[in-house]
Amino acid sequence: MIHLREVVHYKDLKTFIKLPYIIHKNHKEWLPPLLTDEYKIFDKKKNHSFEHCDTIMYLAIKNGEFVGRIMGIINHAYNKGNSEKNVRFFALECYDDAEVFDKLIEAVEIWGREHEMENIVGPLGFSDKDPQGFLLEGFDDPMTVMVTNCSFEYMISHSERNGYQKKIDLFQYRVQLKDKTPEIYLKIAERVKSRGFKVVEFTKSKELKPYVKTVFDLINETYTDIYGFAPLDDIEAKEFSDRFLPLLNPNYLKLVKDKDDVVVAFLVAMPNITSGFRKANGRLLPFGFLHLLKALKTATQLDMLLGCVKQNIRNFGLEALMAVALFDSAREGNLTVMDSHVTMEGNKQMRATYERMNHEIYKKYRIFEKRL
Repeated sequence: MIHLREVVHYKDLKTFIKLPYIIHKNHKEWLPPLLTDEYKIFDKKKNHSFEHCDTIMYLAIKNGEFVGRIMGIINHAYNKGNSEKNVRFFALECYDDAEVFDKLIEAVEIWGREHEMENIVGPLGFSDKDPQGFLLEGFDDPMTVMVTNCSFEYMISHSERNGYQKKIDLFQYRVQLKDKTPEIYLKIAERVKSRGFKVVEFTKSKELKPYVKTVFDLINETYTDIYGFAPLDDIEAKEFSDRFLPLLNPNYLKLVKDKDDVVVAFLVAMPNITSGFRKANGRLLPFGFLHLLKALKTATQLDMLLGCVKQNIRNFGLEALMAVALFDSAREGNLTVMDSHVTMEGNKQMRATYERMNHEIYKKYRIFEKRL
Protein backbone atom coordinates (compact mmCIF):
# COMPACT_ATOMS: atom_id res chain seq x y z
CA MET A 1 0.00 0.00 0.00
CA ILE A 2 1.42 3.35 -1.07
CA HIS A 3 0.38 6.48 0.79
CA LEU A 4 1.04 10.05 -0.38
CA ARG A 5 1.64 12.79 2.16
CA GLU A 6 1.44 16.41 1.10
CA VAL A 7 4.40 18.42 2.34
CA VAL A 8 2.97 21.05 4.64
CA HIS A 9 5.12 21.09 7.76
CA TYR A 10 8.83 21.88 7.99
CA LYS A 11 9.62 18.35 9.16
CA ASP A 12 8.21 16.94 5.93
CA LEU A 13 10.07 19.57 3.89
CA LYS A 14 13.29 18.42 5.51
CA THR A 15 12.46 14.82 4.57
CA PHE A 16 11.58 15.92 1.01
CA ILE A 17 14.95 17.66 0.60
CA LYS A 18 17.08 14.90 2.11
CA LEU A 19 15.36 11.90 0.46
CA PRO A 20 17.52 11.95 -2.73
CA TYR A 21 20.64 11.52 -0.60
CA ILE A 22 19.18 8.19 0.54
CA ILE A 23 17.82 7.04 -2.83
CA HIS A 24 21.13 7.84 -4.58
CA LYS A 25 23.36 6.58 -1.78
CA ASN A 26 24.96 3.92 -3.98
CA HIS A 27 24.56 5.79 -7.27
CA LYS A 28 28.13 6.27 -8.49
CA GLU A 29 27.69 9.34 -10.68
CA TRP A 30 25.04 11.17 -8.65
CA LEU A 31 26.28 14.55 -7.48
CA PRO A 32 24.93 15.61 -4.07
CA PRO A 33 23.75 19.23 -4.22
CA LEU A 34 24.40 21.59 -1.36
CA LEU A 35 21.64 21.35 1.22
CA THR A 36 21.67 25.12 1.63
CA ASP A 37 20.87 25.47 -2.09
CA GLU A 38 18.07 22.90 -1.85
CA TYR A 39 16.37 24.87 0.90
CA LYS A 40 16.66 28.00 -1.27
CA ILE A 41 14.72 26.15 -3.97
CA PHE A 42 12.06 24.32 -1.95
CA ASP A 43 11.48 26.52 1.11
CA LYS A 44 8.72 29.07 0.49
CA LYS A 45 10.37 31.46 2.93
CA LYS A 46 13.58 31.48 0.87
CA ASN A 47 12.34 31.31 -2.72
CA HIS A 48 10.37 34.27 -4.04
CA SER A 49 9.19 32.22 -7.04
CA PHE A 50 6.54 30.60 -4.84
CA GLU A 51 4.70 33.92 -4.74
CA HIS A 52 3.64 33.78 -8.40
CA CYS A 53 3.40 30.01 -8.83
CA ASP A 54 0.91 27.46 -7.53
CA THR A 55 2.81 24.52 -6.07
CA ILE A 56 2.31 21.20 -4.34
CA MET A 57 4.80 18.69 -2.94
CA TYR A 58 4.21 15.04 -2.10
CA LEU A 59 6.14 12.36 -0.28
CA ALA A 60 5.42 8.68 -1.06
CA ILE A 61 5.37 6.23 1.85
CA LYS A 62 5.47 2.44 1.42
CA ASN A 63 5.69 -0.07 4.29
CA GLY A 64 6.42 2.78 6.67
CA GLU A 65 9.39 4.08 4.62
CA PHE A 66 9.72 7.23 2.52
CA VAL A 67 10.30 5.95 -1.01
CA GLY A 68 9.67 8.90 -3.34
CA ARG A 69 8.85 12.56 -3.82
CA ILE A 70 7.50 14.93 -6.46
CA MET A 71 6.66 18.61 -6.85
CA GLY A 72 3.96 20.16 -9.04
CA ILE A 73 4.37 23.74 -10.30
CA ILE A 74 2.04 26.00 -12.24
CA ASN A 75 4.10 28.99 -13.37
CA HIS A 76 1.40 31.54 -14.15
CA ALA A 77 3.81 34.13 -15.55
CA TYR A 78 5.23 31.66 -18.04
CA ASN A 79 1.87 30.20 -18.98
CA LYS A 80 0.36 33.64 -19.59
CA GLY A 81 3.34 34.86 -21.59
CA ASN A 82 3.34 31.76 -23.79
CA SER A 83 -0.42 31.15 -24.02
CA GLU A 84 -0.08 27.75 -22.37
CA LYS A 85 -1.94 25.84 -19.69
CA ASN A 86 0.87 23.64 -18.43
CA VAL A 87 1.55 22.11 -15.06
CA ARG A 88 5.15 21.10 -14.46
CA PHE A 89 6.40 18.10 -12.53
CA PHE A 90 9.72 18.63 -10.80
CA ALA A 91 12.11 16.96 -8.33
CA LEU A 92 10.66 13.51 -9.03
CA GLU A 93 12.75 10.93 -7.17
CA CYS A 94 11.97 7.31 -6.37
CA TYR A 95 13.41 3.82 -6.36
CA ASP A 96 12.81 1.54 -9.34
CA ASP A 97 9.23 0.87 -8.29
CA ALA A 98 6.52 1.26 -10.94
CA GLU A 99 3.72 1.63 -8.38
CA VAL A 100 5.50 4.46 -6.56
CA PHE A 101 6.40 6.31 -9.77
CA ASP A 102 2.84 5.97 -11.09
CA LYS A 103 1.30 7.15 -7.82
CA LEU A 104 3.51 10.24 -7.69
CA ILE A 105 3.10 11.33 -11.30
CA GLU A 106 -0.63 10.66 -11.23
CA ALA A 107 -1.01 12.89 -8.18
CA VAL A 108 0.44 15.89 -10.05
CA GLU A 109 -1.66 15.07 -13.13
CA ILE A 110 -4.82 15.13 -10.99
CA TRP A 111 -3.73 18.34 -9.28
CA GLY A 112 -3.07 19.92 -12.69
CA ARG A 113 -6.53 18.98 -13.97
CA GLU A 114 -8.09 20.43 -10.83
CA HIS A 115 -6.39 23.72 -11.74
CA GLU A 116 -7.69 23.49 -15.32
CA MET A 117 -4.31 22.77 -16.88
CA GLU A 118 -4.26 21.03 -20.28
CA ASN A 119 -0.75 19.55 -20.38
CA ILE A 120 1.93 18.32 -18.01
CA VAL A 121 5.64 18.81 -18.76
CA GLY A 122 8.82 17.92 -16.94
CA PRO A 123 11.04 17.45 -15.18
CA LEU A 124 11.03 21.25 -15.12
CA GLY A 125 11.33 23.61 -12.16
CA PHE A 126 10.36 27.22 -11.56
CA SER A 127 12.56 28.27 -14.49
CA ASP A 128 15.19 26.82 -16.80
CA LYS A 129 17.81 27.67 -14.15
CA ASP A 130 16.59 24.77 -12.00
CA PRO A 131 17.57 21.16 -12.81
CA GLN A 132 15.56 19.97 -15.80
CA GLY A 133 15.06 16.80 -17.76
CA PHE A 134 15.78 13.14 -17.06
CA LEU A 135 19.19 11.87 -18.13
CA LEU A 136 18.80 10.05 -21.46
CA GLU A 137 22.41 9.23 -22.41
CA GLY A 138 25.77 9.46 -20.63
CA PHE A 139 25.01 7.59 -17.42
CA ASP A 140 28.64 6.60 -16.87
CA ASP A 141 30.12 10.10 -17.19
CA PRO A 142 30.60 12.39 -14.20
CA MET A 143 27.99 15.07 -13.56
CA THR A 144 28.87 18.74 -13.39
CA VAL A 145 27.70 21.27 -10.83
CA MET A 146 24.67 23.47 -11.63
CA VAL A 147 23.60 21.44 -14.66
CA THR A 148 21.05 18.93 -13.45
CA ASN A 149 20.94 16.16 -10.93
CA CYS A 150 21.78 12.71 -12.24
CA SER A 151 18.71 10.50 -12.68
CA PHE A 152 18.47 6.75 -13.06
CA GLU A 153 17.86 5.17 -16.45
CA TYR A 154 14.58 3.67 -15.25
CA MET A 155 13.03 7.15 -14.97
CA ILE A 156 12.88 7.22 -18.78
CA SER A 157 11.07 3.89 -19.10
CA HIS A 158 8.61 4.73 -16.32
CA SER A 159 7.81 8.06 -18.01
CA GLU A 160 7.21 6.45 -21.39
CA ARG A 161 5.12 3.70 -19.83
CA ASN A 162 2.85 6.41 -18.41
CA GLY A 163 2.26 7.89 -21.86
CA TYR A 164 4.84 10.68 -21.72
CA GLN A 165 6.52 11.71 -24.96
CA LYS A 166 9.50 13.84 -25.89
CA LYS A 167 9.00 17.57 -25.53
CA ILE A 168 12.60 18.65 -26.01
CA ASP A 169 16.10 17.21 -25.65
CA LEU A 170 19.07 18.99 -24.11
CA PHE A 171 22.68 18.31 -25.10
CA GLN A 172 25.84 18.62 -23.05
CA TYR A 173 29.12 19.05 -24.93
CA ARG A 174 32.67 18.29 -23.86
CA VAL A 175 35.24 20.40 -25.72
CA GLN A 176 39.01 19.96 -25.72
CA LEU A 177 40.75 23.32 -25.29
CA LYS A 178 43.80 23.66 -27.49
CA ASP A 179 47.07 25.35 -26.53
CA LYS A 180 46.28 28.02 -29.11
CA THR A 181 42.96 29.66 -29.81
CA PRO A 182 41.64 28.61 -33.26
CA GLU A 183 42.54 31.16 -35.93
CA ILE A 184 38.91 31.59 -36.98
CA TYR A 185 37.99 32.88 -33.53
CA LEU A 186 40.87 35.36 -33.55
CA LYS A 187 39.85 36.73 -36.95
CA ILE A 188 36.21 37.11 -35.97
CA ALA A 189 37.19 38.76 -32.68
CA GLU A 190 39.34 41.34 -34.45
CA ARG A 191 36.51 42.14 -36.86
CA VAL A 192 34.12 42.61 -33.93
CA LYS A 193 36.56 44.92 -32.14
CA SER A 194 36.83 47.06 -35.28
CA ARG A 195 33.09 47.74 -34.93
CA GLY A 196 33.57 49.30 -31.51
CA PHE A 197 32.84 46.33 -29.24
CA LYS A 198 35.15 45.62 -26.31
CA VAL A 199 35.48 42.92 -23.64
CA VAL A 200 35.27 43.84 -19.96
CA GLU A 201 37.21 41.49 -17.68
CA PHE A 202 37.43 41.17 -13.91
CA THR A 203 39.93 40.10 -11.27
CA LYS A 204 37.99 40.74 -8.04
CA SER A 205 34.48 39.68 -7.00
CA LYS A 206 33.55 43.17 -5.81
CA GLU A 207 34.01 44.38 -9.39
CA LEU A 208 31.07 42.21 -10.46
CA LYS A 209 28.40 43.67 -8.21
CA PRO A 210 27.71 46.88 -10.21
CA TYR A 211 26.82 44.69 -13.23
CA VAL A 212 24.48 42.19 -11.55
CA LYS A 213 21.23 44.01 -12.37
CA THR A 214 22.41 44.77 -15.90
CA VAL A 215 23.16 41.09 -16.49
CA PHE A 216 19.76 39.93 -15.24
CA ASP A 217 18.00 42.58 -17.31
CA LEU A 218 19.85 41.21 -20.33
CA ILE A 219 18.83 37.66 -19.40
CA ASN A 220 15.17 38.68 -19.20
CA GLU A 221 15.43 40.38 -22.59
CA THR A 222 17.24 37.60 -24.46
CA TYR A 223 16.07 34.30 -22.90
CA THR A 224 12.49 34.63 -24.14
CA ASP A 225 13.03 31.88 -26.74
CA ILE A 226 14.46 29.39 -24.23
CA TYR A 227 11.91 26.77 -23.28
CA GLY A 228 10.76 26.98 -19.66
CA PHE A 229 12.23 30.41 -18.99
CA ALA A 230 10.15 32.95 -17.12
CA PRO A 231 11.49 36.49 -16.53
CA LEU A 232 13.09 37.02 -13.14
CA ASP A 233 11.95 39.96 -11.05
CA ASP A 234 14.42 41.92 -8.92
CA ILE A 235 13.92 39.73 -5.84
CA GLU A 236 14.39 36.49 -7.78
CA ALA A 237 17.48 37.90 -9.49
CA LYS A 238 18.98 38.80 -6.13
CA GLU A 239 18.19 35.34 -4.73
CA PHE A 240 19.81 33.71 -7.73
CA SER A 241 22.94 35.88 -7.58
CA ASP A 242 23.25 35.36 -3.82
CA ARG A 243 23.26 31.58 -4.42
CA PHE A 244 25.97 31.53 -7.06
CA LEU A 245 28.14 34.67 -6.89
CA PRO A 246 30.17 33.36 -3.91
CA LEU A 247 31.24 30.36 -6.00
CA LEU A 248 32.34 32.32 -9.06
CA ASN A 249 35.90 33.15 -10.01
CA PRO A 250 35.75 36.65 -11.59
CA ASN A 251 38.46 35.65 -14.09
CA TYR A 252 35.89 33.56 -15.93
CA LEU A 253 33.15 36.17 -16.31
CA LYS A 254 33.28 38.26 -19.48
CA LEU A 255 31.09 41.19 -20.55
CA VAL A 256 30.92 42.95 -23.91
CA LYS A 257 30.15 46.65 -24.27
CA ASP A 258 29.34 48.47 -27.49
CA LYS A 259 30.78 51.78 -28.64
CA ASP A 260 28.23 53.59 -26.44
CA ASP A 261 29.43 51.68 -23.34
CA VAL A 262 26.21 49.61 -23.14
CA VAL A 263 26.49 45.97 -22.00
CA VAL A 264 25.26 43.84 -24.92
CA ALA A 265 26.59 40.37 -24.08
CA PHE A 266 28.06 38.30 -21.27
CA LEU A 267 29.17 34.82 -20.36
CA VAL A 268 29.82 33.16 -17.03
CA ALA A 269 31.95 30.06 -16.49
CA MET A 270 33.73 28.48 -13.55
CA PRO A 271 36.36 25.80 -12.87
CA ASN A 272 34.77 22.41 -12.29
CA ILE A 273 34.23 21.73 -8.57
CA THR A 274 32.50 18.36 -8.84
CA SER A 275 35.10 16.64 -6.67
CA GLY A 276 34.56 19.21 -3.93
CA PHE A 277 30.78 18.72 -4.03
CA ARG A 278 31.20 14.96 -3.71
CA LYS A 279 33.41 15.28 -0.64
CA ALA A 280 31.21 17.96 0.92
CA ASN A 281 28.20 15.61 0.48
CA GLY A 282 25.74 18.46 0.62
CA ARG A 283 27.22 20.35 3.57
CA LEU A 284 29.34 23.49 3.58
CA LEU A 285 30.08 23.23 7.31
CA PRO A 286 32.18 22.37 9.13
CA PHE A 287 34.66 21.38 6.38
CA GLY A 288 32.67 21.19 3.15
CA PHE A 289 33.73 24.64 1.98
CA LEU A 290 37.37 23.56 2.24
CA HIS A 291 36.70 20.75 -0.26
CA LEU A 292 35.15 23.29 -2.64
CA LEU A 293 38.12 25.64 -2.35
CA LYS A 294 40.55 22.79 -3.03
CA ALA A 295 38.52 21.69 -6.06
CA LEU A 296 38.67 25.22 -7.47
CA LYS A 297 42.46 25.19 -7.23
CA THR A 298 42.99 21.75 -8.75
CA ALA A 299 40.35 21.79 -11.50
CA THR A 300 41.34 21.05 -15.10
CA GLN A 301 37.85 21.56 -16.59
CA LEU A 302 36.00 24.80 -17.27
CA ASP A 303 32.21 24.66 -16.91
CA MET A 304 30.01 27.08 -18.83
CA LEU A 305 27.06 28.38 -16.81
CA LEU A 306 25.28 31.31 -18.46
CA GLY A 307 25.63 33.55 -21.46
CA CYS A 308 23.70 35.65 -23.94
CA VAL A 309 23.94 38.26 -26.68
CA LYS A 310 21.39 40.97 -27.47
CA GLN A 311 19.03 39.66 -30.12
CA ASN A 312 19.64 42.35 -32.75
CA ILE A 313 23.42 41.65 -32.86
CA ARG A 314 23.51 37.88 -32.51
CA ASN A 315 25.18 37.45 -35.90
CA PHE A 316 27.96 39.95 -35.22
CA GLY A 317 30.42 37.40 -33.78
CA LEU A 318 30.35 38.53 -30.15
CA GLU A 319 30.49 34.88 -29.02
CA ALA A 320 33.93 34.60 -30.63
CA LEU A 321 35.10 37.82 -28.97
CA MET A 322 34.15 36.47 -25.54
CA ALA A 323 35.50 33.00 -26.36
CA VAL A 324 38.97 34.38 -27.14
CA ALA A 325 39.10 36.13 -23.75
CA LEU A 326 37.72 33.06 -21.97
CA PHE A 327 40.19 30.67 -23.64
CA ASP A 328 43.08 32.93 -22.58
CA SER A 329 41.85 32.86 -18.97
CA ALA A 330 41.40 29.09 -19.12
CA ARG A 331 44.97 28.56 -20.27
CA GLU A 332 46.25 30.83 -17.51
CA GLY A 333 44.29 28.66 -15.05
CA ASN A 334 45.67 25.40 -16.54
CA LEU A 335 42.21 24.31 -17.68
CA THR A 336 42.27 21.93 -20.65
CA VAL A 337 38.62 20.85 -21.11
CA MET A 338 35.37 22.82 -21.32
CA ASP A 339 31.86 21.64 -20.51
CA SER A 340 29.07 23.40 -22.36
CA HIS A 341 26.30 23.23 -19.73
CA VAL A 342 22.98 22.03 -21.20
CA THR A 343 22.09 23.34 -24.67
CA MET A 344 18.67 22.96 -26.29
CA GLU A 345 18.75 20.81 -29.40
CA GLY A 346 17.06 23.63 -31.32
CA ASN A 347 19.69 26.21 -30.35
CA LYS A 348 21.57 25.83 -33.62
CA GLN A 349 23.74 28.91 -33.19
CA MET A 350 25.13 27.85 -29.82
CA ARG A 351 25.53 24.23 -30.91
CA ALA A 352 27.47 25.39 -33.98
CA THR A 353 29.82 27.34 -31.70
CA TYR A 354 30.77 24.16 -29.83
CA GLU A 355 30.80 21.99 -32.93
CA ARG A 356 33.46 24.16 -34.58
CA MET A 357 35.84 22.86 -31.92
CA ASN A 358 37.15 19.41 -30.95
CA HIS A 359 33.95 18.25 -29.26
CA GLU A 360 31.70 15.38 -28.28
CA ILE A 361 28.10 15.27 -27.05
CA TYR A 362 28.54 13.22 -23.91
CA LYS A 363 25.18 13.65 -22.18
CA LYS A 364 21.58 14.08 -23.30
CA TYR A 365 18.54 14.94 -21.20
CA ARG A 366 14.86 14.82 -22.07
CA ILE A 367 11.92 16.95 -20.95
CA PHE A 368 8.67 15.04 -21.38
CA GLU A 369 5.09 16.12 -21.99
CA LYS A 370 1.64 14.56 -21.83
CA ARG A 371 -1.86 15.75 -22.63
CA LEU A 372 -4.05 15.80 -19.53
